[in-house]
Amino acid sequence: MMINVFKQHLEDFFPGYFALVMATGALSIGSHLLEMTVVSKALLFINIGAYLILWVITLLRLGWFPTRLIDDLTSHTRGPSFFTLVAGTSVFGSQLIIVGGLHTVAFYLWGLAVLLWLVIMYTFFFAVTVRRDKPTLAEGINGAWLIAAVATQSISILGTLLIPFVNHGQSVVLFFTLCMYFLGCMLYLNIITLIFYRFTFLNLKFSALTPPYWINMGAVAITTLAGSTLILHAEHWELIDEITPFLKGFTLFFWITGSWWIPLLFMLMIWRHAVNRYPLTYDPQLWGMVFPLAMYTTSTFQLSKALDFGPLTVIPHFMVYVALLAWVFVMLGLVHHLYKDVLVRQPR
Repeated sequence: MMINVFKQHLEDFFPGYFALVMATGALSIGSHLLEMTVVSKALLFINIGAYLILWVITLLRLGWFPTRLIDDLTSHTRGPSFFTLVAGTSVFGSQLIIVGGLHTVAFYLWGLAVLLWLVIMYTFFFAVTVRRDKPTLAEGINGAWLIAAVATQSISILGTLLIPFVNHGQSVVLFFTLCMYFLGCMLYLNIITLIFYRFTFLNLKFSALTPPYWINMGAVAITTLAGSTLILHAEHWELIDEITPFLKGFTLFFWITGSWWIPLLFMLMIWRHAVNRYPLTYDPQLWGMVFPLAMYTTSTFQLSKALDFGPLTVIPHFMVYVALLAWVFVMLGLVHHLYKDVLVRQPR
């Protein structure tokens, strides 16, 4: 009986749960940069366990429910969540390099992330393009679509971080990571146009304002980090050194875009939960809110180094506590959910 209950949970498992790894990794890196060593190390150990557990669940789901998994991957609404596998793998690899000093493992994770990116990117966009019965824009588009841009930028970041450990072909790797950076920029600009149109010209019910809309900000935050990382590694390839002025301007453009989103998203969250009294209960999509807050902290700190503009460091020094508070709140919600809805309600 218990195995049947487990399989039921597995069949309905939310494919975007790797956002937990993304959020924990980004917060760990940010706290490490801000010299909060104990916090960053603790988050690293938590993320190691979370990453392994989520992969076991994903592989079991693939083995037991391959049809359901493919249906989710090719869906307008659930399909974009699979990009968290790519982003989670890359962010975890970056965390291992920066916090754990384990660049060898990170090489394998980068290769896995690139492979996952190819499979998920083209499977999803091909499927939603050729589908006959398509949802309306209001039904089909949401903030989760921007995880495609997040995943692309996460591969750029991890590849660039690996450059000091590459003995041959540094220019080839940096050319690839530079291309992924620009591709991620393209994906963000295309998708955010549709989302902004939905926000301003279509009826948006407060119940539909789900946490993944925070990726509106998170996607440009990780784009900022990708650009800053390239700038900070410009000495490894002449081309990046030559276009550094352009990269600085373009990266600053995305940072200010992310900064603009933050007050609006907080206002919309208050409108949803305080004004319209929508219940604030645990939802795995809440990790899609924690990740942007953590990534904004990390990206702002690195941007201050890339631009050599010290005053920017004021922001991550207080934003890290906002991100940490959000992480603790959602993690407690997850623990409560696992205990109450998964363990207690199982038949004995």
